[in-house]
Amino acid sequence: MSRCWLTGASSGIGAALAQCLLEQGHQVALGARHADRLAPLAERFPGQVLLAIGDLDDPVQVAGIATRIEQAWGALDRVILNAGTCEYLEPDHFDPALVERVVRTNFLAVSYCLAAALPLLRAGQRPHLVVMGSSVTWLALPRAGAYGASKAAVRYLVESQRIDLAREGIAVTLVNPGFVDTPLTRRNDFPMPQLWSAQRAASHIAKRLPERPLEINFPRLFILVLRLLGALPARLRLGLGQRLARHEQE
Repeated sequence: MSRCWLTGASSGIGAALAQCLLEQGHQVALGARHADRLAPLAERFPGQVLLAIGDLDDPVQVAGIATRIEQAWGALDRVILNAGTCEYLEPDHFDPALVERVVRTNFLAVSYCLAAALPLLRAGQRPHLVVMGSSVTWLALPRAGAYGASKAAVRYLVESQRIDLAREGIAVTLVNPGFVDTPLTRRNDFPMPQLWSAQRAASHIAKRLPERPLEINFPRLFILVLRLLGALPARLRLGLGQRLARHEQE
C-alpha cells in the first residue's frame, strides 16, 4: 500500500476520496486548515492517518507539512493536490482581489505543494503526482474568468511538469471533473448538468489511480460536449457564452 498526501481532505471530493483510499489500506496524510473534520477518520483508521494541518496558501506552512510527512514516513508514493476554491466575477464589477484569492489558492498553492512534495516523491516507490484541474478549461463560461484562468494555469503547469518529470519515472495525472455536488458547488446559482455526487466522483478517481493515466475526465458525455464546443470558432464561442450569460440572468 502507498504513502499518500491528499490536500483538501475535509470536504467534497477530498473527504470522499480520503475514505476510499483509507478503505483500500493506504497510509494517507490528510490535509486541511483545521483538524476537527479529520478527527473521525483518524479514529476510524488508526495507524493509517497522518494529520497534515496547515494553510496551503502559505509556503512556510506547506514546507512544515512536508517536514512532518518526511519525519513520519520518510517518503511519499502518491501526492493528490485536490484543495481548491471558486468565486465568480460579476459582469458589472471586476474585482482583482477576488482574482488574486482564487489564483493564490488554486494555482500558487499547487506550486508551493509541488516544491515541497517532489523531493518526497523522488524518494518514494512508483511515484505518482495527481492534480485536480477542471473541465472549465475547455470552454470559457460567464463569470468564471478567475476560476477558469486559475485552472487553465494548473493544466499548463501540470502538462509541462509531466514532460520534465517523465525522465525520473514520476507519473503525472490531471483530474478534470464536471459538476460535483460539494459545499462549493451548492452555492452555484445556475443549472449544473450531469451533476455527480462527491462519493461517485471519488470512487471513479480511486478506481483509475492504479492505472496512472495522463488524465481522468468525467462525466464522459459532459466532457465530450465541452471539448466539442470549445473547438468551435471564436465568434461562435462568443455567441454561445452570451446565450449562457442571458440564461443565468433570467
